[in-house]
Amino acid sequence: MAISGFSRREFLKSSGALIITFGWPASLGAQPPGATAAAGARGLDAWLAVGADGGVTLFTGKVELGTGVATALAQIVAEELDVRVERVSVIQGDTERTPDQGYTVGSKTIQQGGPPIRQAAADARRTLLSLAAARLSVAPEQLAIDAGTVSVNGDGSRRVTFAELIGGRRFERAVDKTAAAKRPSEYRVVGKPVARVDIPGKVTGAASYVHDLRLPGMLHGRVVRPPTIGATVERIDESSLADAPGNVRIVREGNFVGVVAEREEQAIRAAQSLKIAWNESPRLPDMTELYRELRAAPTTDKALSSRGDVAAALAGASKTITAAYEWPFQMHASMGPSCAVAHVTDERATVWCASQGVFGLRDSLARLLKRPAERVHLIFAEAAGCYGHNGADDVAADAALLSRAVGRPVRVQWMRHDEHGWEPKGPAMVMQARGGLDSGGGVVAWEYDVWTPTHSTRPRAEAGNTLAGQLMGLPIKAGLTGGDRNARHGYEFPAERVTVHWLAESPLRVSALRGLGAPQNTFANESFVDELAAAGGVDPVEFRLRHLRDPRAIEVVRAVAKFAAWQPRKAPEARGQNGVARGRGFAYAQYENENAYAAMVADVDVDRRTGAIRVRRVFVAHDCGLIVNPDGVRNQIEGNVVQTLSRTLKEEVRFDRGRVTSLDWQSYPLLRFSEVPEAIEIALIDRPDRPSVGAGEPAACPVPAAVANAVFDATGARLRRVPFTLERVKAALQT
Repeated sequence: MAISGFSRREFLKSSGALIITFGWPASLGAQPPGATAAAGARGLDAWLAVGADGGVTLFTGKVELGTGVATALAQIVAEELDVRVERVSVIQGDTERTPDQGYTVGSKTIQQGGPPIRQAAADARRTLLSLAAARLSVAPEQLAIDAGTVSVNGDGSRRVTFAELIGGRRFERAVDKTAAAKRPSEYRVVGKPVARVDIPGKVTGAASYVHDLRLPGMLHGRVVRPPTIGATVERIDESSLADAPGNVRIVREGNFVGVVAEREEQAIRAAQSLKIAWNESPRLPDMTELYRELRAAPTTDKALSSRGDVAAALAGASKTITAAYEWPFQMHASMGPSCAVAHVTDERATVWCASQGVFGLRDSLARLLKRPAERVHLIFAEAAGCYGHNGADDVAADAALLSRAVGRPVRVQWMRHDEHGWEPKGPAMVMQARGGLDSGGGVVAWEYDVWTPTHSTRPRAEAGNTLAGQLMGLPIKAGLTGGDRNARHGYEFPAERVTVHWLAESPLRVSALRGLGAPQNTFANESFVDELAAAGGVDPVEFRLRHLRDPRAIEVVRAVAKFAAWQPRKAPEARGQNGVARGRGFAYAQYENENAYAAMVADVDVDRRTGAIRVRRVFVAHDCGLIVNPDGVRNQIEGNVVQTLSRTLKEEVRFDRGRVTSLDWQSYPLLRFSEVPEAIEIALIDRPDRPSVGAGEPAACPVPAAVANAVFDATGARLRRVPFTLERVKAALQT
């Protein structure tokens, strides 16, 4: 990863290489206002620039979160402009240098962020061909581009480079949406594996993260968190830090309390030593009553699907079954604690952080700091992977408030207990399904209810959606979203009703975690489909194919069944030895019911004595339309499988009546390397004739149900509460 602190013009004069950059301060100092020519760029210049050396720079509001999207976006530009991928540089997530492309979320970067970039690159290509045609006195149709050089067909001696045509200058034109992009049949770069450029530096330790940023005169800050959720400050004994080293400053804004010191260890010690009297009023439910309380809470109900007379169909069914499924609060659990650096003066605020949406956070911080948004500059700097709304936005607000108080740059890095205790959590949910079968084992009725809070409280211009803002007494403002994701299944049933029961509040602060509600709803849907198949005496794959109509869904189901050498089964069969039973489970989902398709087979061992589940092999068939970088898609699928196995088998936030108690890796364990499947085998279905859709989340959806269904296949026991701990597995085996 390159460290970029040049002005745009200086950057474009540098040698070309595929580099993923963030706005690092020139000479380790903050960039002055107007230092980047891109700040006022419009039209084509807002997206692309050609340097004096012919290298191409892409400006994108999408950011690299460890998913490889910056490499894929560079491939799109390289394809349309016929330059080598390594000649494309990527500037990302800077409110004064890049377009506002919203948040980097929801597997939408390639799907929604890619098309405008492709269009800009196609228009840049046409513009460069027009310039070359005028220079070479031929029609544009007589020209070809190769590696950034335009030449006359049949006469390679007549040529001109991008650098000679426009290097270091602007296009000065709007993006022409009529410019034709290449046809997929013409692709030479898109669809081919390209190694991610950020990996070598990360492996060797050469990459620079926001944690590494140092500014002249920079101080270090820590926030003193309340002892319990909702506690308020009664008084602060400032004399408790009278002899503390490091010229410690105490900052208070309502119930937001922080300390700033010359050195980081001094700030840590000061935060630990500061004496505060708190007013506490425990407000969390008894954890053993969590799911009952979720179902009993006031809700706003919405029907997501309604077809036929469900009540009559259930009454006339040959067999009916009902099951409830439960999902806990879970963490993002980023290995590297959140970090940000802020430099706030009376005139300007500059904040370096790992936000997934620098423009939305900029507007939030502007309100928090009570200044116009144009005087707040947000610069993305990569941190530990987040896969959702972790502490990145919150720590940026912490740093901004502390810097404003002392008038100098302040770096804030959360501690592990800050991250685990105070990051927004993935919501707890309850799902209940009821189904009816006819005498042939076909579904005649389906009824599904889900109880969920919202799954997104991102700042989006709301200061109260940051943790600091809430401690200052500002309200949370968020819509109801995410929990209904994949609540609707993808099957054709004659009578069905799907209802989401939106909870107005959640016991713990929640926000987006990978897939939002899709893994939870797919766990329930695909587990219950399996239960219906077993009740009807039908093979799980055959049962699904009976009720699917979408040709792409059918193909992905058949593909993974063939790939995994699936053998039909109608009932659990004990397999294994020495108390270890082996089974295979199947699950399928189309992400958000309209995007990528993923079907999965999981092979598991279940130790009947200990309750331990070992997932040995996972097979995935995946269809996300046109594949830009097959290596990148495979990486995403593998990451989905491993992370969601961890969520399925291990992860559950624990709390008492006042606070989160899962504050370290022992109380919140993750899947270990020794527990990763022996193999994750992937069959990619490439569809060059269909638009690209995201691969960052879809393969997470089938994982929990595939494992649960495999446990049933091995033992006849159903697992309906995540995570599948040893105690829960043993209890299920005994029922």
